[in-house]
Amino acid sequence: MEKREQYKRLIMGFCSAVILFLLTIIFAYVWYHNYAGNSAVLLKIFWRRGNYVVIILYALMLFLFYRLYGGFKVGYLRVFEVLYSQILSVLCVNAVTYLQLCLIGHWRFLSHIGPILAMTGVDLAVVVVWVFLTRWVYLKIYPPRKLLLIYGNYNPDELIRKIGTREDKYAIQEKISFEEDMDILKEKILQYRGVVMTDIPSSVRNMILKFCFDQNIRCYSVPKISDIMIMSSQNIHLFNTSLLLFRNRGLTIEQQILKRLFDIVVSLIAIVIASPFMLIIAASIKLCDHGPVFFKQDRLTQDGRVFKVIKFRSMRVETEKAEYHLTRKHDERVTPVGKVIRNIHFDELPQLFNILKGDMSLVGPRPECPKTAEEYQEIIPEFNFRLKVKAGLTGYAQVYGKYNTTPYDKLKLDLIYIENYSFLLDIKLILLTFKILFQKENTEGVESWQTTAVKENKIKKDEKNNG
Repeated sequence: MEKREQYKRLIMGFCSAVILFLLTIIFAYVWYHNYAGNSAVLLKIFWRRGNYVVIILYALMLFLFYRLYGGFKVGYLRVFEVLYSQILSVLCVNAVTYLQLCLIGHWRFLSHIGPILAMTGVDLAVVVVWVFLTRWVYLKIYPPRKLLLIYGNYNPDELIRKIGTREDKYAIQEKISFEEDMDILKEKILQYRGVVMTDIPSSVRNMILKFCFDQNIRCYSVPKISDIMIMSSQNIHLFNTSLLLFRNRGLTIEQQILKRLFDIVVSLIAIVIASPFMLIIAASIKLCDHGPVFFKQDRLTQDGRVFKVIKFRSMRVETEKAEYHLTRKHDERVTPVGKVIRNIHFDELPQLFNILKGDMSLVGPRPECPKTAEEYQEIIPEFNFRLKVKAGLTGYAQVYGKYNTTPYDKLKLDLIYIENYSFLLDIKLILLTFKILFQKENTEGVESWQTTAVKENKIKKDEKNNG
């Protein structure tokens, strides 16, 4: 199995090349038989090379969208996530390609759309076959990895439950406390193909990491807040030793200016485009229960400043005066119109005006209610680290987490964004937001049995104080 492991990237790279080749060949056929003859200007300027440019450009766009949306991650993502990523990538690329063809051929928008639609149908059929066939091959070659979990002072059952949702990829066979003798831990580690470490002291973790490195055993570790800072530090060489530099300053002034200009331009364009949808939503909310269209609430942004967030009201009127609570699955407070606009995130469209005003950014941590943030910070003192940047309409935690992701996990995701900020990362997160718009798990409320990280940690803290 270990010998096979070293060929994983090569095998999956070949499979990725196959799907790119197949879809590009399909496009090339459609191009030569339906569009090339109608693009006389392109051919006159570039002769045959014009055909090659169009085909290569199509292949390049496919590659970029697959990389962005995870279309190549057959062994990493769930099978239907890969399928969704592939379908979304094909639809986006074919739509952009058709717009290019309209410009090249000087056509009316819908005049030559038939061949592209037919090609898209064939593409989707090929994608479905490729995804399920490649997934079958992957599981045959690489069955779930058997793991040992080494845990600390807190109960690891929640982590085990999360990992258990990917039984196609991981299988935790045994759990053991870090307090066991190191010789016993090493003996256990040698029986497995990988180790998961959670909430164990750094001194013990370092010894386990070095041992696993020496034995070529794969390690997974749940990061601490300090780990995220270490990962994003800058390695400098001023002396004859290596130093890690932690700037701890958030965004530079240049980054802040560029980010603000981008927010203004994009929010203005988005408001114009979204205006018809916002008018329809506003009318629907009014007709539904004759209550107010907008919901306003105090939220926190950069440096702890409080502002009024604006959203379309998705709950009953009386809930506005009630204490703030996370939305639960099948929440009776949500109106019929609210269910629809929450599922597609259109309840958040009015926040474009918050962005234009400067209270929020397009990308950043989710704006929290002051009272909720205060409760979180009581148990998680580092929670205010999120306030080094403006709150965002979308963000790292919104894209890679879920609505019901615990506050501590959201904090770590937000810190990854803050510590690794770049303008290109903002662009990437905005594009990835379109992918999650129709993924139900990103809008699901918390289950009735779920506890937030705050409640869970508070219980442990109380138990420790009373014990």
